Amino acid sequence: MDLLALADFNLVARYGGFGRAARATGRPKATLSRRVAELEGSLGLRLFERGVRVLKLTQEGRVLHERTGALLTEIDETAAAIASGGDRPRGRLRISAPLLFSQIAMGKLAAGFALKYPEVRLEVTTEDRGVDMIDEGYDLVIRVNPDPDEGLIGRIFLRDRLVVVANPGLIRPAGNVAVPAVVREAGYGVAAWDVKTPTGKSSIAIDPVLCLSSLVMVRDAVRIGVGAGCLPVSLVSRDLAAGTLVRWGDAEGPEIALWTLYPSRRLLSARVSAFLDYLKEAFPMGSPDELAAYVV
Repeated sequence: MDLLALADFNLVARYGGFGRAARATGRPKATLSRRVAELEGSLGLRLFERGVRVLKLTQEGRVLHERTGALLTEIDETAAAIASGGDRPRGRLRISAPLLFSQIAMGKLAAGFALKYPEVRLEVTTEDRGVDMIDEGYDLVIRVNPDPDEGLIGRIFLRDRLVVVANPGLIRPAGNVAVPAVVREAGYGVAAWDVKTPTGKSSIAIDPVLCLSSLVMVRDAVRIGVGAGCLPVSLVSRDLAAGTLVRWGDAEGPEIALWTLYPSRRLLSARVSAFLDYLKEAFPMGSPDELAAYVV
């Protein structure tokens, strides 16, 4: 197989078109088109479905891109490391991280990493949706309690838990009387919070008076006293210590675990390894208190 043709195929697949790949890399569009056609001819397969305005990978093309794109990147990185006489992290590192973690800690973490590894060009995208790491070109993804994925490997680097909190001036009602509550969008249909306290378990009926898209926004509204909230302890631990919020109980439910995920087919690059080590240094115990230190 012609490695140059394979490299050009992966360029076109990565950028989603011959014109885009040519503009991004400075390669002639005609050359890219010819090389891809030669590769298709040598394999006896059609790698792209070519429409008038749309270029889409075939099933065979997608498999080839997934299995060879990362390997070619590793070859380039290895050659660059050998040429420079070392294996220092370098190049582009694209990360997708969830909204709350990004709001609390990612800015400081990214800045510290950039200072430590100036030859790495770090790009962080904030989003809670699931992403396709191969199609969207991410090297590393951080997610909360991700669904199992046989195509990815990863590790937990941080744990947290939910607590129900309120402004000291908001009195918890007795019995089944609903308390005003501030909720995030995903929790709007919840009718009650099940909590654990030193005296046992109970259920707090809620009446959502505010529905907000960010847990930071929920915390700020709860601070003012408009309603109670169910929030990560890392986000409110300073308020609890200062007495500006009071804890009504620990929310029952699964533990919050933050994972780092990356494609299992890919050899772990120096820059990904460096970022994983950097997270381990930042959160050696993986505890909520360590994340709380980033909260302002």
